[in-house]
Amino acid sequence: MPAQQKKIIFCIAGVLSFACALGTAAAIGTQLWVKGTILCKTGALLVNATGQELEKFVGKIQYGLFHGERVRQCGLGGRPFQFSFFPDLLKIIPASIHVSVILFCTVLIIFALVGTGFFMFNAFGSPYETLHGPVGLYLWSFIAWIAEMRSISPSVSGSCGCLIMILFSSEVKIHHLSEKIANFKEGSFTFKTHSEQFANSFWIILVCSLVHFLNALLIRFAGFEFPFSKSKDSGTITGAVDLMY
Repeated sequence: MPAQQKKIIFCIAGVLSFACALGTAAAIGTQLWVKGTILCKTGALLVNATGQELEKFVGKIQYGLFHGERVRQCGLGGRPFQFSFFPDLLKIIPASIHVSVILFCTVLIIFALVGTGFFMFNAFGSPYETLHGPVGLYLWSFIAWIAEMRSISPSVSGSCGCLIMILFSSEVKIHHLSEKIANFKEGSFTFKTHSEQFANSFWIILVCSLVHFLNALLIRFAGFEFPFSKSKDSGTITGAVDLMY
């Protein structure tokens, strides 16, 4: 492939990697990780609400990694509340999982920025043979796919983005994070999750993790072989040389 086309491919990969870093950073700071509705179970049981009457006891909730908002509906109109995970909710949420999600988001941003630097260096500079060359590009593209997954299972491999999604999904679904937030400092009323779904920021993490795989494909498209792989031709030539001696 001509050098000019390789430069274009590396530039595209660098832009994608930088967009991954920006997208992850933006996702961390938003409240759009989970959206849902919360049912005031106590109020609904008191008046035996059914059908359209039940809607008067269904409030809304949305939150991210640091803060969120919920609308409390107990039959007398909505009352909005702002909440923060640090330090208000640390005692009721699985803090270790929540902090791990934030740390892995930070790791994903760091590796995306480092990968951007390597892509741009190879596009406009003189790449070295190891970390600054194709091997380095593969390394920083795939490091987010293979790092830290052994903490879940030695046989499982994936990306930091996948690990973030797994940890946060377990926090929301298994540990019932929305219900714990809704029932925080509620004395006489009990709230139950009516519906919930992952919002835009959660899916941005998935897209950003897939960028690393796409960058690796772009490097392969540029004509570089995968690192640490030996072609059959080179092995055949080496064998023929050995026979000559």
